[in-house]
Amino acid sequence: MSGMIPLSPDSGHIVEGGIAPQTRQVMENLKAVLEAAGSGLGKVVRTTLYLQDLNDFSGCNEVYGEYLGTSRPARATLQAARLPREVRIELDAIAVA
Repeated sequence: MSGMIPLSPDSGHIVEGGIAPQTRQVMENLKAVLEAAGSGLGKVVRTTLYLQDLNDFSGCNEVYGEYLGTSRPARATLQAARLPREVRIELDAIAVA
């Protein structure tokens, strides 16, 4: 998966409200795409998080841990000067089938 942003599949709009709801939407999107491909969150082996502001790390990490805390895939987190559609987070992930 690449370029996963907090886009609501129902409305097609970016989720508002800061890093926690945006991270939650990204993780829900990831979960849905993985399950549609016959995989799942437990099969994620690597992620890269791009944050608009590294000060959002703890809020992002808390939500991220709700979804991937038990599997603990390898992860890198980077601050990006500008993300698509002015979102606060973007995610890339590698999972096995």
